[in-house]
Amino acid sequence: MNPHKRYTITAALPYTNGPIHIGHLAGVYVPADIYARYKRLTGNDVAFICGSDEHGVPITIKAKKEGVTPQDIVDKYHAIIKKSFEDFGITFDNYSRTSAKIHHETASEFFTTLYNKNEFIEETTEQLYDEEAKQFLADRFVVGTCPKCGNEESYGDQCEACGTSHNATDLINPKSAITGNVPTLKETKHWFLPLNKHEDFLKEWILKGHKKDWKPNVYGQVKSWIDDGLRPRAVTRDLDWGIPVPVEGAEGKVLYVWFDAPIGYISATKEWAEREGKDWEPYWKNEDTKLVHFIGKDNIVFHCIIFPAMLKAEGSYILPDNVPANEFLNLEGNKLSTSKNWAVWLPEYLEDFPNQQDVLRYALTANAPETKDNDFTWKDFQARNNNELVAIFGNFINRVVVLTNKYYDGIVPEPAELSEVDKETLATLKAYPNVISSSIERYRFREASQELMNLARLGNKYLADEEPWKVIKEDEARTKTIMYVALQIASALATLSEPFLPFTSNKLKGILSLSNSEKENLWNDIATNDVLVPAGHQIGKAELLFSKIEDETIQKQLDKLEASKKANEIANATVEPQKDTITFEDFTKLDLRVGTILEAEKMPKAKKLLVLKVDTGLDVRTIVSGIAESFTAEEVVGKKVTVLVNLAPRALRGVESQGMILMTETPDGKLVFVNPDDAIASNGLQIS
Repeated sequence: MNPHKRYTITAALPYTNGPIHIGHLAGVYVPADIYARYKRLTGNDVAFICGSDEHGVPITIKAKKEGVTPQDIVDKYHAIIKKSFEDFGITFDNYSRTSAKIHHETASEFFTTLYNKNEFIEETTEQLYDEEAKQFLADRFVVGTCPKCGNEESYGDQCEACGTSHNATDLINPKSAITGNVPTLKETKHWFLPLNKHEDFLKEWILKGHKKDWKPNVYGQVKSWIDDGLRPRAVTRDLDWGIPVPVEGAEGKVLYVWFDAPIGYISATKEWAEREGKDWEPYWKNEDTKLVHFIGKDNIVFHCIIFPAMLKAEGSYILPDNVPANEFLNLEGNKLSTSKNWAVWLPEYLEDFPNQQDVLRYALTANAPETKDNDFTWKDFQARNNNELVAIFGNFINRVVVLTNKYYDGIVPEPAELSEVDKETLATLKAYPNVISSSIERYRFREASQELMNLARLGNKYLADEEPWKVIKEDEARTKTIMYVALQIASALATLSEPFLPFTSNKLKGILSLSNSEKENLWNDIATNDVLVPAGHQIGKAELLFSKIEDETIQKQLDKLEASKKANEIANATVEPQKDTITFEDFTKLDLRVGTILEAEKMPKAKKLLVLKVDTGLDVRTIVSGIAESFTAEEVVGKKVTVLVNLAPRALRGVESQGMILMTETPDGKLVFVNPDDAIASNGLQIS
């Protein structure tokens, strides 16, 4: 018997300084939506909650760069993100935002409750301060060297290279992200949550209580933090963007974003309950509620240590039953990056693949980074669509619907006596809801998606083995039975696919005319009902559920990424600093001449060297040049070049080189000739 009367399901609040990409979908929102949809289909009371995380330093930095207010930034991206979720069928019961009045009130009340219970430590500490900007430097306003891994571009709160969380004052060689100046230390007062006070509780609750049911990656990270010893963590910051700290003496300070953001789950639930005429408290305070947080691995510490410590300190809230965090999704072998535009943005995906949300949902689920970082490739996306969705799922449904319309004008036929194969097939069908449920309940969504596809495989195999297109010629009664059984499988797929392929499920229910409530099956009906779609029921005409994706379409996506990579290389190209100043007399010592390469051959046993014969106008001389990795010998013959002719000769692998060819290097490491383009620049002309 299910001990839970209701489910509160949260998905990590996306940060509103940019749109959503496939990494966000794969890591958090698709698995959360699969779980929420499944729970509703199995008859549960669900509150699926999310919202935009709209405070914190990165938003203020972006606002300053763009010359707008932080509110302008969050308004823009809140709308974009909200629409992306709607477009991809993420069925939040409420999608709120932390700039909402109800959130400010809820977060302030939460802080005040803990403050009045003396759950905070008040301390005056030294914080980094930018004298020129005249402000304290919170987290992302500081960049420096990570004390753990040596990454020279670590932020003040977390190193994105090694994932370590730290304080800004821990950084080596810190610099202000505002002015680039070296900050000073200045005293300021803040309030801290003493995590060390809750260490014993966390050990008992997580390390003992959830050793067997939490994912190893989550449990391992939490254990590492606790074993390292927990320390007090500031809950306030010196900033002018955020929720004002609601106590005297806290002017100019706001609640630290990590403290206010998770409270956003609570305020969003309140907002939803108020709108729906419900009581919000049972969803957060009753022991018969199951609370599940869906997050990415970079949020594990906040949801498994800090937020539970806050809830425990407040005293009236339940704790999460599970936090099934995913690892990261990479893209074509490289880490997803907003700043480098190395991503597949959801709005752009829909422009390129209109009405194909389910293809992306399926590809991301089938390759979900559940236990380790996984790689999204466009070729795998294409294969998942063509070889599975089209060739297996779509093919089965199309055959069933086409044949039913061809033989019986779309009316489900009355079956004759079932054969052993029919009985076995229907018994296997009845087992699938529990098989898929088992995977979902253990947060194995990748496994669950493959079980769904196995049900479609069952249908294809049944049709292939029973061959109704042949049997119809000699046994009409048997054909009716075959088509009846196949239609039961198709009906089950319409329901069981909904968590994974909601748009397809909807379309399939329409094709099978199952879309009104009395005909629509719920999840558990498939396991218990002998008849899912009755004889005499009229279905509709066939429509393709999926279409093949061609190589040219995929190549366009790869070309788009390649363009991003090249743009990044150019944008991030470092210009070598100027060398020491020389006099005009020093320059006049260089004798630069126009020349033409007459012959070229590869230097034996040398990877980089070409041996060139060059007409300098003065003579024909041998020059050894390290350009073989960028040019073949054939490519350079006839090339006009710039030659330093008065360079002292130098022996290279036994060949005397009598000069130097001038070259430069592109950001991607390719060598380029610095040469005179004008055809009238004849050999021997001096360059001055």
